[in-house]
Formats: sequence, structure tokens, C-alpha cells
Amino acid sequence: MSSIEVVERRSPGDTRRILEALPDWFGDPVAIDNYVSATEDAAFGSLLAVGTAGVVGIALTRRHFREAAELHLIAVDPAQRGSGVGRALVEHIVDTLRIDGCTLLSVHTVGPSFEHEPYAQTRAFYRSVGFTPLEEHDGLDWSGPTLIMVRTSGAAC
Repeated sequence: MSSIEVVERRSPGDTRRILEALPDWFGDPVAIDNYVSATEDAAFGSLLAVGTAGVVGIALTRRHFREAAELHLIAVDPAQRGSGVGRALVEHIVDTLRIDGCTLLSVHTVGPSFEHEPYAQTRAFYRSVGFTPLEEHDGLDWSGPTLIMVRTSGAAC
């Protein structure tokens, strides 16, 4: 991985650019608009991964309780996928939340009962950074299956 700095900053333009470059994951323009709006919402923490080429990754978090937070969005520029940018974002989130008393970090993604290779890659990424599948629900975040994954204290936040 080239030198990446993770910074707490909001960038709706970079969020839109990265999401639009990932149509296998973010092909719905309404969903992209919603994520861009969340980037501008103070209820969400916003992180950017910045490299020599500019912003190459984004993450949004939401603190639901003192002890629990959600990784609402993570996305990496397609040219940087597999280079450690996503891992750097997750580890920064975990370290920051741990210091603030968080003991559980969750993430929602498309469940395994919906066969789609890009989301199989996503689930593998989450497992590689310490998330464990908890449960799958139909109709939770979209009309299909949503998998809730968690990362706990010690291995998490």
C-alpha cells in the first residue's frame, strides 16, 4: 500500500465520485444520493483515506449508543482496491471508537443468500478485518437479504 493518511473530513464530491466508480456495489442513483447526504449529516462520522492521488477511500460511521457504533459506508476507489485502504479506514475507526468506550461495531451488507460475487468479496473483506456474521434479515435495508456483521472489543472497538 502506498502512503495513506486517514483524516476526519467530509467530502460529498469525493463520496459521489468513488461510489459512482463502483457500479457493482452502488448502482442505484438514489442510494448514492442518500450516502452523499449522509456525508453532509453531522450525525455521521466521516473519514477520508488520502493518498498521493487525492481521496482514495471513504467511510461513514454512526454512533447508536456509547457502547455501539455502525460502519454505515465504506468504499475504496477501484484503482486502489486490495491495497490496504479499506483496512486502514476500518482500523482507524476501531481505534478511535475504542478510545471513546465503544465495545461493538456493526456493519450491514448484502447477505449470502443473494448470490452476487461483488458482495461475496465484500463479506470476505469484512471477515478479514475481524467482523463475524451475526444474522441475516430480508427487507431490512433493501428488498433482499441484509447480513449484519459485528466486531467486538478486544478484536474490535
